[in-house]
Amino acid sequence: MKHQQKRRKCLNCGTWFVPDARNVRHQRYCSEAACRQASKAASQRQWLAKPENRDYFRGAEQVARVQRWRAEHPGYGRRAGTATAAALQDDCPAQVIEIQEESEALVGDALQDFLSAQPAVLIGLIAHLTDSALQEDILRSTRRLLQLGQDILNGRDDHADQARHLP
Repeated sequence: MKHQQKRRKCLNCGTWFVPDARNVRHQRYCSEAACRQASKAASQRQWLAKPENRDYFRGAEQVARVQRWRAEHPGYGRRAGTATAAALQDDCPAQVIEIQEESEALVGDALQDFLSAQPAVLIGLIAHLTDSALQEDILRSTRRLLQLGQDILNGRDDHADQARHLP
């Protein structure tokens, strides 16, 4: 004689569903994509709420843990590029650009304004150039690049060799 499967109300969308027989004890969300996302978010919140997990991704020992793992798994997560990948768009012929005289008032801090408006692009670029996604490495490189940029803008040429050797 078969047991009648009990239906359960999804905590996200409120529809009734039959839980998977293997997870009937703890399945509280249906199988819709949005409900699975809500289930994952709730699980992550619950995990992070535990005191022993609050600093799991922070601190020097965690940086060392990630560095050890990356050393043991070189190249993990890197996409293998194909040599024959098709171009997304055709090459455009060079266009003649008119050189305009700009006043000192227009030059200002345009580059700095642009970069501060797009921090994710800047962080991604630095991570790509340094071949590291660790915050400590990105911070160190950012400080070095900032100093180099300030020296260039101030007319100092003593860091010209450093510019050639940036990662």
